[in-house]
Amino acid sequence: MKVLVVGGGGREHALCWALSASPLVDQLYCAPGNAGIAKLAACLPVGAEDVEGLVATALEYGIDYVVVGPENALVLGLVDRLCEVGIPAFGPSAAAAALEGSKGFMKDLCREYGIPTAAYGRFETLAEAKAFLDTQKLPIVIKADGLAAGKGVVIAETRAQAEETLADFLSGNAFGAAGHQVVIEEFMEGEEASFFALVDGENALPLASAQDHKRVFDGDEGPNTGGMGAYSPAPILSEEVEEQVMREIIEPTVRAMKERGTPYKGVLYAGLMIQEGRARLVEYNVRFGDPECQVLMMRLRSDLLPALMASSAGQLKSFDLRWRREAAMTVVMAAKGYPGAYEKGTVIRGLDQLEDDPDLVVFHAGTKLGEKDEVLAVGGRVLNVTALGWDLGEAQKKCYAALAKIDWPNGFYRKDIGWRALKG
Repeated sequence: MKVLVVGGGGREHALCWALSASPLVDQLYCAPGNAGIAKLAACLPVGAEDVEGLVATALEYGIDYVVVGPENALVLGLVDRLCEVGIPAFGPSAAAAALEGSKGFMKDLCREYGIPTAAYGRFETLAEAKAFLDTQKLPIVIKADGLAAGKGVVIAETRAQAEETLADFLSGNAFGAAGHQVVIEEFMEGEEASFFALVDGENALPLASAQDHKRVFDGDEGPNTGGMGAYSPAPILSEEVEEQVMREIIEPTVRAMKERGTPYKGVLYAGLMIQEGRARLVEYNVRFGDPECQVLMMRLRSDLLPALMASSAGQLKSFDLRWRREAAMTVVMAAKGYPGAYEKGTVIRGLDQLEDDPDLVVFHAGTKLGEKDEVLAVGGRVLNVTALGWDLGEAQKKCYAALAKIDWPNGFYRKDIGWRALKG
């Protein structure tokens, strides 16, 4: 089969890495890819949000199956367009992708179907939003309704910060059209975790558990990011909690989407807040998490491609996956200044020293090859140093030993990934 992966980040590198091991894959392509992906797949110069360009490319190259990585392409309807021209693809339709594309849609669905989540209100005007603030306790969570690259969430500690955030979002200054409607919701106490399930429109198959670190600095300090590291398994997701999540969150959502006439197919990523052994839904994402995908792919024993195809074809009912007993961890190396402004085009050295360990993979997230085939940093989150270990402590040691060998003065990383799981 000829398989095309859409995207160019660490998640897509991990997907390409897993798919390249499948005996079903004869030729692997990625659009647009990155410097790391180029070692596994033929990279095609088509942007991940260029829906018509991707469809034309898939037809030109005779692609048999497309795996869509990023959320923007899904919300824009890439899977719908591919299906229209007869090319099967992994991921939800544009209508089903509204679970991530609109925070308000997701919250309304939760309220209608009794899915446990934070109390909320949704607003389009500053006056209405401020009036709602008068009825709420601080801190309060403010979210841009649309896609904001994982950054459209502010936990306001003061009334002044809340009002400033609302004005920034609703004016369009912060996120453009994505912020023209906001969701304001109660602040949930507890510990966050990530839960993933493959869905085929009717059935849901849970994947291994994972937990990431959103804050940019050690000790979970600083602004939220797209994720600074992750590990799997996540001890907070006990068997009892996972059963509750499937019963009260995932399965009702799958039923709801089917009843609405927009059946969900793809991977459903539930961001959870867990307190006293019970989970509530923070938000849904309609694609693999980044960087959680990296640790999941490291632990997956089964061939990834048949699982993705079963999701697309509505055949997950009798499907199963096998996972490694070892733990996996990934640490994100980001450009100094991220998640704010950062320099692009700096050279990364030392990666060749890390290529011989089968239990260590450096997934590229924001790189490209320079004119002399040197690796250049071109994104905010740039590398995902990922390792397997007999437990999380061992995986952590391998990650940080590898990071010490990377020569990139313009990069930084958190020194405490995994601290919640390892503190006891």
